[in-house]
Amino acid sequence: MPSGTITVTSTRRFELIDITRPISQAVATSGCVSGVCHLYNPHTTAAVTINEGADPAVRDDLVTALTTIVPFNLPYQHQEGNSPAHVMATLVGSSATIFIEGGTLRLGTWQRIFFCEFDGARTRKLHWKILADGA
Repeated sequence: MPSGTITVTSTRRFELIDITRPISQAVATSGCVSGVCHLYNPHTTAAVTINEGADPAVRDDLVTALTTIVPFNLPYQHQEGNSPAHVMATLVGSSATIFIEGGTLRLGTWQRIFFCEFDGARTRKLHWKILADGA
């Protein structure tokens, strides 16, 4: 089972970083023709999601919506000051699974894979594993 880790560096507190290219390259290098690619983010204040990548405004809208849904002025008990980032990461999720068909990720026309930073700027890791059909 091919697997690995990519490094993702954010420059802002809230940022959705398109990681489709490195994940697609991992699939191509693996030689897998049909199967699934699992992505796992081991950080508690970051997430991974699949959404539209054609219009950058979608990323901004997602951040705006999340920062509206998760208020910063609640009486959080966690003393590090990043409780909203923990809540956002829980809402978005720490993993994604993408089908592989014909040796490529089976994403929709507008879909891209995003690493979601909610407590940046930071350097993070994202783990991937490819499971070929019949493996």
